[in-house]
Amino acid sequence: MERSISVRTPEAIAFYYELAGLGSRFLALFVDMIIQAVVTVLLLIAAIEGATSAASLAKSLHIGEKAMTSTVSAIGILLLFLIFYGYFIIFEKLWNGQTPGKRLLGIRVVRDGGYPVELVGSIIRNLVRVIEMIAGFYALSVMSMLLSPENKRLGDYAAGTIVVRDRGFEVRDPKDWLRPSAGEATSADNRLISNLTPDELALVDKYVARKTGFDPSSARDAAAKIAGALRPKLDPEFAGLPDDELLMKIATRQG
Repeated sequence: MERSISVRTPEAIAFYYELAGLGSRFLALFVDMIIQAVVTVLLLIAAIEGATSAASLAKSLHIGEKAMTSTVSAIGILLLFLIFYGYFIIFEKLWNGQTPGKRLLGIRVVRDGGYPVELVGSIIRNLVRVIEMIAGFYALSVMSMLLSPENKRLGDYAAGTIVVRDRGFEVRDPKDWLRPSAGEATSADNRLISNLTPDELALVDKYVARKTGFDPSSARDAAAKIAGALRPKLDPEFAGLPDDELLMKIATRQG
């Protein structure tokens, strides 16, 4: 069952997300597990093919069979750890809360406040994933998501995250279509954002990405509230800009 959630920022701006349902999340997981399985099989084939060469190398280096076996076992455990645990963390960090499976299904992980998931949050939710997988192969996750009004599995509760759908009207990166000309200096950008926190910058990015989904009146109200909260921190050079123009300028910052 698909559900939606309203996230209210400290500036009293409400953003609406459509929560990813049980079906889409497990389809995404299935895709990710297929990728993991394929990589594992390829690594096993490579290990078998390289076994003879490894044995010859061990002999030439006068390494005992026991030491060689221990080394190979340690490397194998490390690789399996990276494939089945690090996979989710690496992709969620590099792809802003998405793995290949989540990207294919059009869903992503975000923090409870709607901000991008952080590395620590991704590590926690995926550490709990290991426990969920061992304990009945995600049976606990299914029960948790069915009982949770926010479709949260245990890892989401531990990390303070939710999984949401990417809306069709969202602009993934406003900088791509509002980027200033290449010759503009970045010093103005640095002055503009120097006193703003990462959460405030993320809020501006979120407004710009979603404003086309608001009716004009709601968009004006949202821009006024966000800009009003940020203006006391801005250089007078920028504080006098109209609300929407100011937020667009912040969103198109360099770097």
